[in-house]
Amino acid sequence: MNSLGNLFKVQIFGESHGPLVGIIIDGCPAGLEIKTEDFLDDLERRKGGIQKGSTPRQEEDLPLIQSGVFNHYSTGFPISILFENKNIRSADYDKQRSIPRPGHADWVAHQKFGGFEDYRGGGHFSARLTTGIVAAGVIAKKLLSEIKIVAKIIEVGGETDLDKGLQKAIEANDSVGAVVECRIDGLPAGLGEPYFYSLESMLSQILFSIPAVRGIEFGTGFAAARMFGSEHNDRILDKDGHTETNHAGGIVGGISNGNQLIFRMAFKPTSSTPKEQESLNWESGELEKFNIKGRHDLCVALRAPVIVEAATAIVLADAMLMAQKLKKVLIP
Repeated sequence: MNSLGNLFKVQIFGESHGPLVGIIIDGCPAGLEIKTEDFLDDLERRKGGIQKGSTPRQEEDLPLIQSGVFNHYSTGFPISILFENKNIRSADYDKQRSIPRPGHADWVAHQKFGGFEDYRGGGHFSARLTTGIVAAGVIAKKLLSEIKIVAKIIEVGGETDLDKGLQKAIEANDSVGAVVECRIDGLPAGLGEPYFYSLESMLSQILFSIPAVRGIEFGTGFAAARMFGSEHNDRILDKDGHTETNHAGGIVGGISNGNQLIFRMAFKPTSSTPKEQESLNWESGELEKFNIKGRHDLCVALRAPVIVEAATAIVLADAMLMAQKLKKVLIP
């Protein structure tokens, strides 16, 4: 339920307002150099409070490597990494416990776990757990040293001018959604295991696990439904499989074709909007107006690109191992 992968496996744990969150990475080959400073750049990109419209909650996010690394090299055994939660304000959530927040997992979690769930800050459903995903992505990227993965926000609140889109949220005292695009270069042909482990299937499973994701399209995506077949087909130009166009987005038949892999993701507006809302009070049985307390992003996708890159790298590392395109042992 909380783990993913075939040969390169990850398992997340922790809660938003618990003592820590973390991740276990199993399947990393022995001999990969891993140092604490390797994680800092990507973890900094994921932090809140460093850009306009993001949550003011700040955590140090220093990776505490507990196992699987010895003398700065992977041992071949599971790597566990912890991140402490120090900047929490749980009282914000105690006050609204009886009113499940629209758009959040409060109500469904209550139904599924019978009231035993940790509701503070969303508990296990919180994007706080993506800290571990980013850390695992750093290791996966090191394994994929010849492959370049770059994700960026291309639209906020329906605007390609990101500042303009954020300003719309500020003026409306509300939140907005966004579109993130990811491009991968240097990917070899032959990755993906049809039928149910097609590359799109593997990527979609982990990408939809990122909180607030509402849609994914590869290549031309939904626009393909309005094209002729002869128009959408990518003409193959040479024996290396280079194509004249890339409507397929680098994947055909569930297998990478050696061209640039490209996909876009739709992120919904942050559910914790500052605007007054109405929801059921499950204690009184009445509808009540309320304002969500706590510290939240005006646009949750602001910190998503590095998470998207990490999730993509995790799947590609797994796919490369499945295709035996990564060495099992990096140091004899």
